[in-house]
Amino acid sequence: MDRGNCSSSGQFIFLGITNNTHLKVTLFTVFLLIYFINLLANLGMIVLIRIDSRLHTPMYFFLSNLSFCDLCCSTAVGPKMLKDLLAQRKSIPFVGCALQFFTLIMFVDAECLLLALMAFDRYQAVSNPLLYTAHMSGGLCSRFQACVYLVALADALINTVLAFRLCFCGSNQINHFFCDAPALLLLSCSDTQVNELVIFIIFGFIELSTISGVFVSYWYIILSVLKIRSAAGKVRAFSTCASHLTAVAIFQGTLLFMYFRPSSAYSLDQDKMTSLFYTLVIPMLNPLIYSLRNKDVKEALEKLRRKRWF
Repeated sequence: MDRGNCSSSGQFIFLGITNNTHLKVTLFTVFLLIYFINLLANLGMIVLIRIDSRLHTPMYFFLSNLSFCDLCCSTAVGPKMLKDLLAQRKSIPFVGCALQFFTLIMFVDAECLLLALMAFDRYQAVSNPLLYTAHMSGGLCSRFQACVYLVALADALINTVLAFRLCFCGSNQINHFFCDAPALLLLSCSDTQVNELVIFIIFGFIELSTISGVFVSYWYIILSVLKIRSAAGKVRAFSTCASHLTAVAIFQGTLLFMYFRPSSAYSLDQDKMTSLFYTLVIPMLNPLIYSLRNKDVKEALEKLRRKRWF
């Protein structure tokens, strides 16, 4: 659509999470703490995996990518949201909104795909422990990584181009704290059916394929574990999957609730709370889940703590 026919101020105004002045200070303190833990935990996980040779395995290769995606998602939203909680005017340029929109779609998609790959990795580790490193070679993991980011990049580009070719000729106030697809489409005075269809088809396909991949991988994991004779072996095999299952359940459960609930149940206020969870809280939780429940990470942290730096 020709944007020359659209009257637009060149920027959007966020209405934010709340208008309650006293609540804003409390929320700022809480979300600043969450974002700080987020940065520290995810950067720490990436650095720890890089410097500890015992963590140079396919599982931790994918985990470092997961931490990178979490870091990008939270940074796309967190600093701007924190600034707006204390600002009088919560504006964002048109280009800035497009960049935020693009970044979130890309790294949310990448996280979906990475969680499915991590399920496949756990299947290989449990079903073929002796051939695990041979089957999940460094070259194969790198090709998987490239595919993940290419698919995520393509989806983000398609949705961003379609969304920001729309006309925003009415109000420029977004009833949200970041540039999310549903809130943006509500502002447009253009026909958004194509956008909605593309979101449903592409994101629906990514969700369906990744969730199916997780279910299939864990079905084969269960079959492999049932063949293990010792009870201790079965517990050990399942324990290697516990952190991943927890991360999948939290992340996919939130996304399914966010984007696949009936339109009659849709609420922008509820949408804001759910968005806060998957853009800030989940990225903080993932490294904690993998570090608190993982013996290798605990040992690597202990080794790092005891290391003499000077």
